[in-house]
Amino acid sequence: MPSPRIALAQIDTRVGDVDANAQAVLDWARTAAQAGADLVVFPEMTLTGYPIEDLALRASFRRGAEAALQRTAAALAADGLGDLAVLVGTVGEKSVTPVHEPGAPEGPRRPTNQAVLLQHGQVQVRYDKHHLPNYGVFDEYRIFAAGDDVCVIDVAGRRVGVVICEDIWQDGGPVSQMDENEVSLLVVLNASPYEEGKGYQRVELAARRAHEVEAPVAYVNLVGAQDDLVFDGGSFVIATDGTVLARAPQFVEHLLVWDLLGDDDAPATGVVAPPLAPDEEVYRALVTGLRGYVTKNGFRSVVFGMSGGIDSALVAAIAADAIGGENVVGVSMPSVYSSEHSKDDAADLAKRIGADYRVQPIAPMVDAFEGELALDGLAAENLQARVRGVILMALSNSEGHLVLAPGNKTELAVGYSTIYGDAVGGFAPIKDIDKSRVWALARWRNNAALDGVFGPDELPPIPESSITKPPSAELRPGQVDQDSLPPYEILDEVLDAYVENAEGRAELLARGFDPAVVDKVLALVDRAEWKRRQYPPGTKVTALAFGRDRRLPITTQWREP
Repeated sequence: MPSPRIALAQIDTRVGDVDANAQAVLDWARTAAQAGADLVVFPEMTLTGYPIEDLALRASFRRGAEAALQRTAAALAADGLGDLAVLVGTVGEKSVTPVHEPGAPEGPRRPTNQAVLLQHGQVQVRYDKHHLPNYGVFDEYRIFAAGDDVCVIDVAGRRVGVVICEDIWQDGGPVSQMDENEVSLLVVLNASPYEEGKGYQRVELAARRAHEVEAPVAYVNLVGAQDDLVFDGGSFVIATDGTVLARAPQFVEHLLVWDLLGDDDAPATGVVAPPLAPDEEVYRALVTGLRGYVTKNGFRSVVFGMSGGIDSALVAAIAADAIGGENVVGVSMPSVYSSEHSKDDAADLAKRIGADYRVQPIAPMVDAFEGELALDGLAAENLQARVRGVILMALSNSEGHLVLAPGNKTELAVGYSTIYGDAVGGFAPIKDIDKSRVWALARWRNNAALDGVFGPDELPPIPESSITKPPSAELRPGQVDQDSLPPYEILDEVLDAYVENAEGRAELLARGFDPAVVDKVLALVDRAEWKRRQYPPGTKVTALAFGRDRRLPITTQWREP
């Protein structure tokens, strides 16, 4: 008997665009058939996009998704692909009140997170996800009804178990029953958002489940970005002993093909894409996140203040890699305090990435405001930032660019940004990257250019002086960030303990941090919550991202003794 060929189609989808998502299923199913596949598996909620959140609660949306599903089944058969088994994720529905008596009224219908087998022009099997995550970025328990059936399908005479994402993260449930069904393979449909280091967790978990069911596990994951979430793909097949048999690259659409040999044979190996180094992985996640947000919101270009500093330089490089340097508008907005080297660095950066570079001095506008308002100190500094925000929003309104806010996670943590000034924008690409990592990513991107990672003969995009000079907002003479903040290497270490690891004051002091530094940093973080809640969304790459995973009360009175 020939060995079934399994294809894992990690594709990019758009929430709510069921017609485009259905067309993608047809296109990739055709590619899988050309590769000789007997089964092609798509990610979780492929037809609807993920996460659909409260769209699932609209009966009209569920009807539209179901109609698209039926059209897809018919189109596959009409295209000569009727024999191909196609597993696709979508939204289903079920009655939440079981009917015990014939003729009894059916209970209210709730949406489900569903995997569907399409073959021979029809829906053959439906499976509803059992375990509905209700932590971090997930809100599925509120939205969906849970399934309770085990799903095993036949593929070329072999038994293949089917589950969805969280079903393998929780002990028990459908996976624990698979060995009773003597499956030769377990396939998992996933829309698992990216977090740094999460790939290793997925592999370790899948290895445990493979050992549990005594069969390989094929794990297909969504790729692309939706709002602030990034999906990194990285689909893989793993053996019962934990050996990775095949793996797709991260952050790109890809069809991973693997042959399911006989149960008594040594498992086949396929192409195994090498894992990315940590800085490259995070950088590519940022590029994917920005590209997805720009394109899925209908923009073609971005605009931001190109100051010559490290944050705007990294954002510029990310933007150029995401949508092309020709679609990046960088605006230098010098004040009377702007240094010549900052203006030179900004111009050099724009030339390196091929951006549309413009210079708009702000002194006349600042003078006009100060002629009407007697401002000094912090109010005068913030005025400069707010004038710059007005300029960027004016260009956005007149030319249709998406404004990017270049602030980093360290600045957001301590409130080191001007509300309605440098915090203005529709998206913040590096809001989940601390300052120390900003420098590391800039170094990585420049080295990648020298190594030809992004193409031959590329110049490092970020001027060296933007990386090495002391960071400054340049809102008063001789200003540097360390005038009002601890050194970044210390600040980021304290913030990592307090924000990422939820350590309190006593634990920080036990680590040996200066009490004055600890008290200052914790007070700054707690007081800045009102600013963070008004900051634009940005790509999430850590387990605890501001705005998504960590929020303080806006007024915080409690302090740990």
